[in-house]
Amino acid sequence: MTTTTPNAERASLPRGIWVLGFVSMLMDISSEMIHALLPVYLVTVLGASTLTVGFIEGIAEATASITKIFSGALSDWLGRRKLLAALGYGLAAFTKPLFPLASSVGWLVAARFIDRVGKGIRGAPRDALIADIAPNGLRGASFGLRQSLDTIGAFVGPLAAIGLMWWTADNFTIVFWVAVLPAFLSFGLIALAVHEPADPSREPAKNPLNLAAMRQLGSVYWRVVAVGIVFTLARFSEAFLILRAQNIGLNAMWVPAVLVLMNVAYALSAYPAGVLSDRINRTGLLALGLVFLAGADLALALLPSLAGLALGVVLWGLHMGLTQGLLSALVADAAPPSLRGTAFGYFNLFTGLALLAASVIAGALWDAYGPAGTFLAGLGFALISLIGLLAVGNGLAAEQK
Repeated sequence: MTTTTPNAERASLPRGIWVLGFVSMLMDISSEMIHALLPVYLVTVLGASTLTVGFIEGIAEATASITKIFSGALSDWLGRRKLLAALGYGLAAFTKPLFPLASSVGWLVAARFIDRVGKGIRGAPRDALIADIAPNGLRGASFGLRQSLDTIGAFVGPLAAIGLMWWTADNFTIVFWVAVLPAFLSFGLIALAVHEPADPSREPAKNPLNLAAMRQLGSVYWRVVAVGIVFTLARFSEAFLILRAQNIGLNAMWVPAVLVLMNVAYALSAYPAGVLSDRINRTGLLALGLVFLAGADLALALLPSLAGLALGVVLWGLHMGLTQGLLSALVADAAPPSLRGTAFGYFNLFTGLALLAASVIAGALWDAYGPAGTFLAGLGFALISLIGLLAVGNGLAAEQK
């Protein structure tokens, strides 16, 4: 038997997968420069409560997820993915200047809302486009590569925020303005360098949002959705990692280092996990990811120190690397090619609603019981999710091959 080396696998991935990865990376640099500071800015500068932060984060992500169902279905109906993906990246780019211009919580909520609408428009069509471009047998690697490049942006952004906060003596507004540039570079790259593959055998879906189309997605797909929901309930917004860092006394300038550390672990694990998932049972890696999440919650709840914070954040990042790209690959495995946009849309809709619930619950628990209560509740959800995954894992494993 011939063994394919990792270098050979990277070389075999199409150019479009790499370009979409760099598009995601640039937009994440922009977004994370802002989001790494936004919770602290809301609480310390504008006087918002942690419950308000939870509502803002949950509503923002739920908005993106609800939008994805319509953009994903529209991409199936049109039979075209790139147009909607580019539109979403463009809307996010043109919204970024609202963050430095906002002078109240209301304006920041509006900016976050519009930015997430852009994310919602691009998300499902982009993921369906990756599934269309990816060669058979390399879906895990393709989604893993895109996730790794995206996550490189997610730690470069906070690193840039740290440097700019130091250089400008904690001037949030300047950091938010600098974040505008990579967003527009991302939009330009997808507009000019991404080409949608022609597939004469794939006919546009006539009505991808009706009950017949939902049934056509199949029972295995809906089990993947169920797994995604319970995973998301266990993983609330990373804003609470930032607030935990502030809670244990980390200086505001260094708070973005939390996201840097998490995303380094995420980026280093996502692509290898994707490659490995093309060779072995994906659900086994998902279960390992939940074990890491449970460990992260335990460390963040019971070890209120820099060492405990670092341990929890690294485990959180490893959990993300072992789960997020694999869940996307499972959706692509289970969905018919003509309904991939709709499939990603439904998946993100339901997981987005779960994220809204998880973030609001986390904020309420934090206000009532402090950070330990929040992360211990996350531990409970992680263990419940692990039980649920093991209950449906056999069906998913059988479908993967």
